[in-house]
Amino acid sequence: MLRTSSIRAALAFLIAAPVGAAAQQSRLDAGLLNELRWRNIGPMRGGRTRSAAGHASQPYTFYIGVVNGGVWKTTDAGRTWASLFDEQPTQSIGALVVAPSNASVLYAGSGEGLQRPDLSIGDGMYKSTDAGVTWRHLGLRDAQQIAAIAVDPRDANRLFVAALGHPYAANPERGIYLSTDGGESFKPVLRKDDNVGGNDVDIDPSNPMVVYANLWESRQGPWENAAWLGTGGGLFKSTDGGSTWKPLTNGLPEGVNQVNLAIAPSNSQRLYATVASSGVGFYRSDDAGESWTRITMTRGPWDALAVVTCQCPSWTRRIQT
Repeated sequence: MLRTSSIRAALAFLIAAPVGAAAQQSRLDAGLLNELRWRNIGPMRGGRTRSAAGHASQPYTFYIGVVNGGVWKTTDAGRTWASLFDEQPTQSIGALVVAPSNASVLYAGSGEGLQRPDLSIGDGMYKSTDAGVTWRHLGLRDAQQIAAIAVDPRDANRLFVAALGHPYAANPERGIYLSTDGGESFKPVLRKDDNVGGNDVDIDPSNPMVVYANLWESRQGPWENAAWLGTGGGLFKSTDGGSTWKPLTNGLPEGVNQVNLAIAPSNSQRLYATVASSGVGFYRSDDAGESWTRITMTRGPWDALAVVTCQCPSWTRRIQT
């Protein structure tokens, strides 16, 4: 998964139905559903889709971020789409989040946030306060790749950013950053050195002072399919809002590098993660990361690098392809 040129996408979401409708559906003959088929709802554009975001208050409105196609929005559940990012100097989007406490506030991180032989870089963080109509550049210009953004569910001005950094060289602007003023300023809160970037960051929805983050040491070469992985990465947890961090290792393999994590919205003690070291595995924790268990030996769950958990009608999680 980490050493090849393709990373498949994973997106799982459920649509909450009224109790009456659910009861009627349970009485239907399953054979009546056999003719239902998935169809592409667009938008019709080239390139990989890296991010998807929505808000619980707007079930028919959602956004996607494309690695070379900017930001798109639909307000009719995908029937029609509008391009929102055409006027910006970069069209590469690696992370896109709607603030849970304010549906009008969006944060977009530019640069794919992936390590792959053909990629596009960006120029930092962007913000919209009018649901994508206008955008303003914030900072982290030299991060080049923003892999993830996590916004405090109670405070739209508090956010963590995972900056992956230059794909082909060392650089200082990488790791996990925190802003408490809506992106006006960022400070590094989890960093190792100029070779180790930030890959993932997640805020506990029940306690925003609890934050999980992954550092990933990797480098692309100047020719096709040339890549190197280091041992400086790992999975970390903070219980004081990012001031201090501890590594999470119990039950995980040695040499953990890339991790993509999801917190179960119904129980924040339950975590799921795809974990890469010398191999790749799918892991679960029932005690908020203090211990881990590998839960399957089959390849399916971790062929899709992004882990998704949902509490509908709100759904938002990073996609990788």
